[in-house]
Amino acid sequence: MSGPMALEPGGAEQDTLALRLAGSGPLFGRGDDSTLTLRLPEQGPDEEAVNRLAADLADRIGPAVHPYEVAALLEAEGLSAEVLRHRYGHENVFSLASALYERVPRTFPEPPATADPWRPDTVRCLLRGVLFALPSLAYLLTAPLWRVDRHAPVLIVAAVASWAWGQALGHRAHLRLVTGRREAARTLLAGSVLGAAVATGLAALPAGGGPVTAVAAAQSLYLAAAGVLLVLGRERLLLAALGPLIAGAAVLPWWEPGPLLRTGLPLLAVLATLAACARVLWDGLAAPAASDGPRPSLNSSLPYGLFGLAAAVLVVLEGRRHPYAVIALTLSMGPAEWLLYRYRGWSVAALRASATPGAFRLRSAAVLGLCLTGYLLLLLPAALLTGSDPAALLLLAAALWTALLLQAFGVAWPPAVLCLPAAGGAGAVTWLDLPPGPAVLPLGCGVAAVCLAACAIRLLGRPSPHA
Repeated sequence: MSGPMALEPGGAEQDTLALRLAGSGPLFGRGDDSTLTLRLPEQGPDEEAVNRLAADLADRIGPAVHPYEVAALLEAEGLSAEVLRHRYGHENVFSLASALYERVPRTFPEPPATADPWRPDTVRCLLRGVLFALPSLAYLLTAPLWRVDRHAPVLIVAAVASWAWGQALGHRAHLRLVTGRREAARTLLAGSVLGAAVATGLAALPAGGGPVTAVAAAQSLYLAAAGVLLVLGRERLLLAALGPLIAGAAVLPWWEPGPLLRTGLPLLAVLATLAACARVLWDGLAAPAASDGPRPSLNSSLPYGLFGLAAAVLVVLEGRRHPYAVIALTLSMGPAEWLLYRYRGWSVAALRASATPGAFRLRSAAVLGLCLTGYLLLLLPAALLTGSDPAALLLLAAALWTALLLQAFGVAWPPAVLCLPAAGGAGAVTWLDLPPGPAVLPLGCGVAAVCLAACAIRLLGRPSPHA
């Protein structure tokens, strides 16, 4: 046997000992050249090549939660078994996938940005604030026809009762809306009729019947019908129904409409509102019946009604001293509702940006402070221009807005428990003319506002209400 003997690599990236024997004779069976390749034991993966692959695919390997996901990625890249052995030194795709999975740290990118689910409808919010204040034009039109000092208490009693009842009914109607439109319409129909009857009956007690009771009945019917339209989101329809009232008040600076129009235009607005309410409820009752689940408990709406009672008393007491300040406060309910939506949207953004519960609590408190400060700054010029006590109006507004914020998250009892004593104390002092008199209202509102803000920071500073 004779011929050259040489070492030849069997692969570009794998150590191989190749022994080429050239010769002829019976040892090789034939006279042609033959090659005998001997492989030494493999030395393991090529770490540098694996590291380069990990760097190239890091953005796609990082979100993986199991090496099998990386294996699927490698197969999708078209890496064959030969490439795995010769280039990376791994026998199969699962071995290489495990190595890559260990090298690349887990990264879970933020989900793609989507539209803010709590983005407010600015026009609708502002319109609701205007609709809350427009009924006061009826009193402006009819003012020469009745004695304010004698008849106002009767109408105030009916308004306070309607406000409290409307808050509870609105909450219950929203619970029934989850079941279906027909169920919500039935709740609103029965509740609004009963609420108007209760408010009229309470007004009739001090009035003893007569025309003022009829006016209180018309007021109660309007508030019930308007509440239905607002709960069902029919603000523009309510605005159209108030057209006669708006037109009558608009011409007052230039023309005296006379007793007939001063009485007829508000009555026409009430009838139009009742007709709009009846049409909306009729459409709701005609909707298909849903599978009626368990009815929500009446007790669940009780704290909303109690807060409505307290809020109505506090607003009436402030209006007794500064009527124009209350008009400004009523108009501000539109921006207040807009800020409630903004708080929810900004809180969700703060939750996404926070890595720990403590960090989110700080961001949540900052969002609360920003929204509340913005609302009070909006009211400050009105408080100064109307000649009212700015501190009293701003503290009342802070208490009401923070209470509404808690209610928006289903926290109902703290607003009721904290606002009722403030309303009761200020009402008793005002009614009995006891010292310190007017100072009790801002003091009670200030205590309620501070306690409500503390509740909001504690209860809403957790991630769960915003998830």
